[in-house]
Amino acid sequence: MKQSAVTTTSNRQQRAFWLKHLHQWHWISAAISLVAMLLFAATGITLNHAAQIEARPKVESHQAQLPDAMLERLTQLGLEGEHALPQDLQDWLSQQFPLKLGQRLGEWSKEEIYVALPRPGGDAWLNIDLLSGEIEYEVTERGWVSYFNDLHKGRHTGVAWSWFIDLFAVASLIFGISGLFLLHLYGGNRPATWPLVGLGVVIPVVLLVLFVH
Repeated sequence: MKQSAVTTTSNRQQRAFWLKHLHQWHWISAAISLVAMLLFAATGITLNHAAQIEARPKVESHQAQLPDAMLERLTQLGLEGEHALPQDLQDWLSQQFPLKLGQRLGEWSKEEIYVALPRPGGDAWLNIDLLSGEIEYEVTERGWVSYFNDLHKGRHTGVAWSWFIDLFAVASLIFGISGLFLLHLYGGNRPATWPLVGLGVVIPVVLLVLFVH
């Protein structure tokens, strides 16, 4: 009897230990991933119905003329291929346009410098004619829905957002796995638990087999 009582007490202590830590991991991962989970769920709907959600791109074009002295310095460089723009040119461009190039590379040739400036929810490009000094800067905005859709896909979002997506994915995995273990611990008192879990597995498998080609 004493051995059985000791075993029962030990099992209860182990159960309490795992419940405590699983609950802790579950709510911490939920707190970290909550906003991102809502964002990715909402944009999952908008992406799934992208054809029905009409985007109205807004295009803005800007022109400027490069000073003769700066144009002469650029042509004297004689660069070809991919190179960053000189800092003095970047400073001058930022005064003419709402533009920050940073470490973006431009495609240099003898006739022009072309800089692609893709961004979430839109696009942009800059072209400098090295023969005439004419500069054209064009920006295309496709709206907030397109912006958040691109965030969902990690499209043209940079390294920091890529790291955030990885962190969110890890937090979501912890949330789901800890939830699965909590279901295991509580499932004995809730008969519908595992049939519902099984249904969550069977439904996507059936849809993939029967309707996705």
